[in-house]
Amino acid sequence: MRRRARMGAALFGVLALLASAACSSQPQTNEKQTIKVVYQKTDSFTALDKVFKDAKQEFEAANAGVTVDLQPIQANDDDYGTKLALAQRSPDTAPDVFYEDTFKVRSDVDAGYLLKLDDKLATWSDWSTFNEGAKAAGRGDDGGIYAVPLGTDTRAIWYNKTVLQKAGIPVPWQPKTWDDILSAARKMKAADPSLVPFNMYAGKATGEGTVMQGFYELLYGTGNSLYSESDKKWVLGSKGFIDSLQFLKTLYDEKLAVDPADALDSNVWKKVFGEWLPQGKMGATVEGSYAPSFWQKGGAYEWPGYAQDMGVAMFPTQFGQDPGGVSMSGGWTLAVGAKSKNADLAFKFLTTALSKKNALAFDVDNSQIAVRTDVASDPGYQAANPFVKDVSNLVDVTHFRPATADYPSISLAVQEATEAVITGKRSPAEAAADYDASVRKLVGDAKVIQK
Repeated sequence: MRRRARMGAALFGVLALLASAACSSQPQTNEKQTIKVVYQKTDSFTALDKVFKDAKQEFEAANAGVTVDLQPIQANDDDYGTKLALAQRSPDTAPDVFYEDTFKVRSDVDAGYLLKLDDKLATWSDWSTFNEGAKAAGRGDDGGIYAVPLGTDTRAIWYNKTVLQKAGIPVPWQPKTWDDILSAARKMKAADPSLVPFNMYAGKATGEGTVMQGFYELLYGTGNSLYSESDKKWVLGSKGFIDSLQFLKTLYDEKLAVDPADALDSNVWKKVFGEWLPQGKMGATVEGSYAPSFWQKGGAYEWPGYAQDMGVAMFPTQFGQDPGGVSMSGGWTLAVGAKSKNADLAFKFLTTALSKKNALAFDVDNSQIAVRTDVASDPGYQAANPFVKDVSNLVDVTHFRPATADYPSISLAVQEATEAVITGKRSPAEAAADYDASVRKLVGDAKVIQK
């Protein structure tokens, strides 16, 4: 009896331990979870911060026990990318959700920073409202989707009507060739030697802005390209590359653009938007479709008269050849970190941040071109600013940056070439030769094609 009793007690104890272990292995419904969200914020770029704050409040209210930890990084584009890459190196600092530039997607996929989202997107009904072309911005080399677009943009010439009219240039203004731009800039300079007639960014300080709001408008307008999609190789030795550098040299040599010292200041854009254009000290600049976001109510540089004082024009091809104009498109995305310990929850927050309501708010506040069809057709979006139609029409002549993992390094080589030319250190031909040598060194002979 005692033996049975002892065996029964022992068996009961074992069962109790097993039951306890089984219970402890079950998910704890009251366990607190945190989603870390990393994104860029600057004095002039607060639209995403506002969207994330709204999404955080909405998400936490709908998901008890979940905290959304917003971690904005105060930095320009290049510094933001550097700090984000540092955070990605460790699971302890890697974000669950983060703001990702489209040109970094493939290189960051290769680095193992982004989670593949295809399975999750298949269950998200809103995914069908996204423009098919925009979806490609988040695609990896394997064809999978790793990031979801927030919005896209185009590039155009933004000009101060009053400055042009004082120089005898009729508005609306639409240059047909590069020579038309130079001719107008010279007229503006003659009418007022103190102003900056035509701004195009150049040099390393303005980073990707140098290529997106400058060099690419020129290069693609020559009929040449930086990368051959058909050959899957980088193009070297093109005449268009030298011609593009020559145009920049002419602008800077004739003092039609900003002073080289200003061009090499990473904050030069603040003067463009906050001082020179509003105060009539600049004739025109090549900028993104988001330009009105700086001037509209609540923007970093509120300018009540911008809608009346500013005009927008398509950047022309070199000699006016078809299709007549050039634009560039980029944009930003949201991604889920590959190291996230709460990937499903992170994706759920991503969909909250990119709902129609939040996407509409971001596109309106940041003057983005909508990538959701339901946002694009919304009356609030269409009435956001008087230039929505003009900049959206530029999609017909737009180009996109090469979607390759080695693109960021190539972009830097382009920036270096423009800086060498505007500072007079190298001629356009010499700077182009230096660029060719840099690209060969970066990617190898097997990945280049000589024109």
